[in-house]
Amino acid sequence: MGIDDPNELDAVDRKIRFNELLHEAGGLEGEISDDCPPEVADQFMQHVLDYERAPLTSHFEQLLATGLELPAPEELTDAELTAKLWELIERLATLRVFLEQTDHLSDRELYTQLWADVLREEIKDLPRDEHSAWHIDMLGSCSEEDLHLAYKYYADEEERRQWLEEFPDFEMPEHVDPPYDRDRRLPRVTYHAPDTPDFDTPE
Repeated sequence: MGIDDPNELDAVDRKIRFNELLHEAGGLEGEISDDCPPEVADQFMQHVLDYERAPLTSHFEQLLATGLELPAPEELTDAELTAKLWELIERLATLRVFLEQTDHLSDRELYTQLWADVLREEIKDLPRDEHSAWHIDMLGSCSEEDLHLAYKYYADEEERRQWLEEFPDFEMPEHVDPPYDRDRRLPRVTYHAPDTPDFDTPE
């Protein structure tokens, strides 16, 4: 029996396309949920495919490709390193990469961690647009040390209380104000129309 309804034909075509994307993304089988708009499902699976196909790179390589020089920390005086750190932060923002939770680190400590480790991690080389951003949380590893520092310097009382309710054996440190004041001046991601700036730099 044929299908005479053009709308139903469109739905069948979308289901076929969706399953083709699933197969191409990893040989998976699947169906479009009845409550998920087909165009949303197609878009999602296309993003999955783009991710699977993308080559590997690193933020370090991407920064070098923009022409930014990244000397080793030991090659820089304190003044030179601070200037280079802010040049690095601003250049990352143009790549839609944004730092978070850095106030527990000195300029030299932050630059060193970024230069030696964080920026060299392999990532997928995906296209950047106004709808996406990459966030680098300097306490984002969920290690015991990072959790301790996060709740010592950054968590408010409500966050500390909720954490202890869920993990009563956690040794909650006393709150201490971070030793540095950088985060409030970091570029912050905003999501704009394509013809407007794609990040804000605080005053």
